[in-house]
Amino acid sequence: MMNFSKIVFANSYFLYFLILVPLLIFWYWYKFRKKNHPDIMFSNIAGFNGFQSNFKIYLYRSLYGFKVLAIAFMIIALARPQSNLSRQDVNIEGIDLVIALDISGSMLAEDFKPNRLEVAKDVGVDFIKGRTNDRIGLVVFSGESFTQCPLTTDHDVLMNLFSSVKTGMIEDGTALGDGLATAVNRLRNSSAISKVIILLTDGVNNMGMIAPQTAAQIAARFNIRVYTIGVGGTGPAPYPFQTQFGVRYQNVDIPIDENLLKSIAQTTNGQYFRATNKNKLEEIYKEINELEKTKIDVTEFKRKKEEFLPYLLASFILLIIDFIIRNTYLKMIP
Repeated sequence: MMNFSKIVFANSYFLYFLILVPLLIFWYWYKFRKKNHPDIMFSNIAGFNGFQSNFKIYLYRSLYGFKVLAIAFMIIALARPQSNLSRQDVNIEGIDLVIALDISGSMLAEDFKPNRLEVAKDVGVDFIKGRTNDRIGLVVFSGESFTQCPLTTDHDVLMNLFSSVKTGMIEDGTALGDGLATAVNRLRNSSAISKVIILLTDGVNNMGMIAPQTAAQIAARFNIRVYTIGVGGTGPAPYPFQTQFGVRYQNVDIPIDENLLKSIAQTTNGQYFRATNKNKLEEIYKEINELEKTKIDVTEFKRKKEEFLPYLLASFILLIIDFIIRNTYLKMIP
């Protein structure tokens, strides 16, 4: 049932025309009263004994009320009633967020099961599922970088593209600066109140045309906050090597430039995190989710639903009923 305390009118000035309703009722009453004065006088009423008003007479008189109600409903429809029953605490602009994911060969290390890259993809997809109000994009990098998915609210497409990421898509290496710069380029023209990059890597910058600190300074200039995540255990990690006898594993040290990642985060007013296992990575994403959630609730957005159609239909139905009755059942009444 409609709650009329929640109704507002987009064209409220039309409601002034409702003054016509009592005026029409008064006019009809005055006209009917005037008709009570006789035009012909009789010496007695013996010839009218037994005459009674029947149902048709009452129905004929009530049809005028149908017209008055139809006019009232039409005026209300023109005033465009809207309900505020549907509302969400989300920001109209929302948050624009880009995940910059390292897909270099070292992400195949299996200190995370099945490996670092697959865990990063699984946790990233879960994170995306919880950010229904944001535009999210995906940048991947190794020896160079490219945009796997531009900013979008179609998270199904994004998650499919996220899941299809694998090592070997581009030249191997770790162009950390290029990956960050590509993500910045995706956000620099954004008008969102909050612009965020999640930069996830397990290595040391060793390729690329842009220095990571330069990319960080550009991000800061565009008010883009960067959360950096170093992925990998604290010791040597089992790494698969392809040999003529099949896949063989060897424990190798894969250094992470934590000082650089901390510096990038500090330059952009972000934070640095270290994920040494899957659970820790999930906790990091949850923490980032909480850090950015308050930005969503900054503005209260009210959805207004148009409610004029029931009034318009009621007016139309009343006029149709009046027309049908007058031209069928009451056709013989002048």
